[in-house]
Amino acid sequence: MDDTEQAEGAGVEATHDDTPEQAQAEQAMSEEEMIEAAIRAGEEAAENDFKLKYEQAQAELADVRRELAEAKEASDGAAAKVAEANERAQRLQADWENYRRRTAAERLAEQTRATEKLVTALLPVLDDMERAIAHARQQQLDDAFAQFVDGVDAVRTKMLDVFAHEGVEAIDPKGEPFNPLEHQAVGRVEDPSQYDETVNDVYQKGYRMADRVLRSAMVTVTYGGEKRPAPEAEAADEPAPAAEPESGAPEADAESASE
Repeated sequence: MDDTEQAEGAGVEATHDDTPEQAQAEQAMSEEEMIEAAIRAGEEAAENDFKLKYEQAQAELADVRRELAEAKEASDGAAAKVAEANERAQRLQADWENYRRRTAAERLAEQTRATEKLVTALLPVLDDMERAIAHARQQQLDDAFAQFVDGVDAVRTKMLDVFAHEGVEAIDPKGEPFNPLEHQAVGRVEDPSQYDETVNDVYQKGYRMADRVLRSAMVTVTYGGEKRPAPEAEAADEPAPAAEPESGAPEADAESASE
């Protein structure tokens, strides 16, 4: 064996001949490294577990938000449908009320037209009855025929009562101002004693029902007189009512005033 081999062998032997303190130090360092590694491993595991739980929580939160958005969208859609249904119901109710009022007005108008038609058809009959009664009362009648005329007059009165119940009233404007909306002039009479354009004679009475003229009155109109004053002037020309003496005034004062 040469010198080099002897030196290497001596070095190996020297390595194996470490002291116990050096061995304990090496063993202690290995335990610390193991503890640090374990701590790092635990921290990494905890971090990974927290990260996993955080990601799961984020996913659950996203699902909840999506479900909330879907629920809100469904709620908004339902509210819109409810509002549309309410609007449609109100529109239908308004249409029904308008239809009901229009139908009632049409029925009333038809009833009024039917009544007007019937009254207009009966007016010539009423005219004939009145002319017959007026002619009969101008004659010398015995008691039996006079009672018959009175009975016809009673029938005429009942007919007028029926007309009045339906809102029909006669237009008999003798002595009133001429109204072309209700009167039909069939002649003119010169009469300076009356106001100009005054109804002098009524040849045939007219009739109105409510505000509608069923038949105009056939009249003669005066001319040659003064112009009729305005209604305000007529009211001013009327004498004012006499003032009543104050209550409680002494009689003696009244007597002295008269003296």
